[in-house]
Amino acid sequence: MSGYPHRKDDMADHPDAFEMRGRYARVLGAHDVALVNGPVFLVGLFYAASPWILHFAARSGDLAVHALIVGGAVCLLALGFTVAPERMTSMSGALVVIGFWTGASPWVVGRHPGRPAVLDGTICGALALALGVVSLAMVRRANRLL
Repeated sequence: MSGYPHRKDDMADHPDAFEMRGRYARVLGAHDVALVNGPVFLVGLFYAASPWILHFAARSGDLAVHALIVGGAVCLLALGFTVAPERMTSMSGALVVIGFWTGASPWVVGRHPGRPAVLDGTICGALALALGVVSLAMVRRANRLL
């Protein structure tokens, strides 16, 4: 084919090995998958299911739909951070905005939110905000090193 002998078990002699290692290090250094993405996905998953877990879906239907949509968006962000971290690192700021919105949403979306809805929005919003700040800090630190 290209005149280069291909061996499946050894990439050390690959002509682009140095560049691939450097790119891989930059990607993983910019967004540590193990530290942030799992908790972000779990926060989104819990927020999406929380109206039914905390039993406020029947009382606050608008908040239930809102939690399902926003929780799904957070899960999609986490999946994007995992699947394509080199493209998604700039979206870390969106997680901060979603955290603020989630904390304020019981009073903005719901008319008379009950205590479970308020606690859910506040706690999940604070967690999303904190994880977003950590993610942004990791991206900025990695950009300074590059």
